[in-house]
Amino acid sequence: MLDRISLILVIIGALNWGSIGLFKFDIVAWIFGGQAAPVSRVIFTLVALAGLWCISLLFRRETSTEMD
Repeated sequence: MLDRISLILVIIGALNWGSIGLFKFDIVAWIFGGQAAPVSRVIFTLVALAGLWCISLLFRRETSTEMD
């Protein structure tokens, strides 16, 4: 379950970075009131932690085919 949540957050972060790169538009900051807004900072922090968690996916030997 944590893997899926992390992957979703990483995808959100990737889409946000893509919108910044292509359009100079920060979707998260726009939705939550700017980059310095507390909610935006929490989202950015959660995305960063999810990215760190997803690094562990690269080094796992076991794969699970079960749906949680």
